[in-house]
Amino acid sequence: MTPNHGATGPDPTQLLVTLLDLSRRARLAKSARELGFLLVNDSHALGAYRQAALWLGDAGVYTLSGLVQVEANAPYALWLRQLCRHLLAQNTEPAHALTADQLPPELSQAWGEWWPTHALWLPLPDARQGGGLLLARDLPWSPEELALLREWVDTWWHAFAPLYQADLGFWQRWRGRLFGTRGNAVRRWWQRPLLLWAALLAGVLAVPVHMTVLAPGELVPTHPMVVRAPIDGVVDIFHVQPNQTVKKDQALFGFDEALIQSRIQVAAQTLATARTDYRQTSQQALVDAKVRPQLSALAGKIEEKRTELEYLRDQLTRARVLAPQAGVALFDDPNEWIGRPVTVGERILRIAAPGDVEVEAWVPLADAIALDQDSVVRLYLNASPMAPVTARLRYMAHDAVQRPDGSYAYRVRAVLAAPTDHRVGLKGTAKLEGERVSLLYWMMRRPLATVRGTLGI
Repeated sequence: MTPNHGATGPDPTQLLVTLLDLSRRARLAKSARELGFLLVNDSHALGAYRQAALWLGDAGVYTLSGLVQVEANAPYALWLRQLCRHLLAQNTEPAHALTADQLPPELSQAWGEWWPTHALWLPLPDARQGGGLLLARDLPWSPEELALLREWVDTWWHAFAPLYQADLGFWQRWRGRLFGTRGNAVRRWWQRPLLLWAALLAGVLAVPVHMTVLAPGELVPTHPMVVRAPIDGVVDIFHVQPNQTVKKDQALFGFDEALIQSRIQVAAQTLATARTDYRQTSQQALVDAKVRPQLSALAGKIEEKRTELEYLRDQLTRARVLAPQAGVALFDDPNEWIGRPVTVGERILRIAAPGDVEVEAWVPLADAIALDQDSVVRLYLNASPMAPVTARLRYMAHDAVQRPDGSYAYRVRAVLAAPTDHRVGLKGTAKLEGERVSLLYWMMRRPLATVRGTLGI
C-alpha cells in the first residue's frame, strides 16, 4: 500500500465521515477477531500505511494486516513482540512516531528487514491490557493523522474490550492474572497479587499440624471389681441404684430365697429321718448282730444329708450379695434384672473404685491412624464440652471388634493426665492426635481415601 498525496491533501470532512463509518462498523462487529481485522486493515482510510500490527500483552501479536491467521512463533511475530514490549516499557507520550534510530541495537538491526522507515505507535487506552497498534510506511506521520488515528483507536477499544474479555478463555484470563502477563510484561513478582495469594496459600497448606481423628468416647473404670452371680437362681431385689456410691459389705442385690428355704426344710427333715433310722438300727444291733453292718451305711447317709443341708444354708447366705469393696455401682436398669434367671458366673454389675478412671474410645476403621505410645487423647464430654479431659494413650487394640450398632471399631484406652471430678459413664467425643503432617494432607486424607476406595487405585 502507498499513501495518497494530493495537491491539497485529504478532505477533512471526508476523513470525519470515514471515522464515523468506522466507528459504526466497530459497534456492529460480532466478535473480537472481526474488530481486530477491522483495525489493522480498514484504518488505512484514515492514514495510509504499508503494514499494521495489533499487539496485546496477554495474547501477543493478535492480528496483522493482510493476514487471516498469525503464526505466533514466526520470526516476524517474535520481533514484533519484543518491539512492542520495549515501547510499552518506555513510558513515553501515549502515541508517537518512531524510527529505527530510537530503538536499541538488538531491535533496530532487524528493522530494515521487516519494515519501512517510519512507524507510528498507538497504545491501547486501557493500561492494564498492555497492548497497542503499530503502523509502518515510508513517509513521516503528520500531527493531523496522529490525532485522527488516536481518536479512532480509542473508539475501537470501547467496542473491542467487552468482546475480547468474553472470548478470552477462563484459564488464559487466570494465567494472565496469576503470572502477570496482562498489562506491563515486565511486572515483577511482587506486583502480581494472585501470585502472592497463591504463594501464601501454598505456605498455609504446608504448615505442619497433628493428624487428628474423632471417635466416640467415655469415661470408664480402669480396674473395676466385677460382681457375678454366686448361685443359679432368679434375681429378686436390688438394694442399690445405678451409679450409686456403695460401701464395703453393703447389700447390693438378692436372689429369690423361697426355693432355697423350701429345699433347706426338705433337707433338714431328711437329715432328721436319717438320724432316727440310725438310732433304731443301733438299738436293734444290741440284740441282733445281723443288723450291725447296716450302721455304717446309715451313718454315711446322715453325713450326706448334713452336708447337703450345710450347702443349702450356704446358698441362702450367698443369695444376699454384698459389695466386695467401696466404690460406684455400675450396671443397667435394675428393673431389667428383677425376675430374670441367671447362672453361676454371669456378670451382674461392676464396682469402680473412686478415682480409678480412664478414657475409652472407639476408632472407626476409616479413621484408624498410626498412634504412638503416650499420644495425646482429649475427651470432650457432652456434659462439659468446654473443659476437655486430657489423657495419654495406653493402648490401641490390634483387632477391630463389633459394636452394638453393628459397626466395627478399634478399642482405645488412655490414662488420665490429671484427676477429674467427672463421674464414670459420661460420654462425649474423643480427639486423638497422631504424627505431624501438612495441612494439605490433613484436609485431603479422607477424600483421597474415599476416591481410592471407590476407584480401586
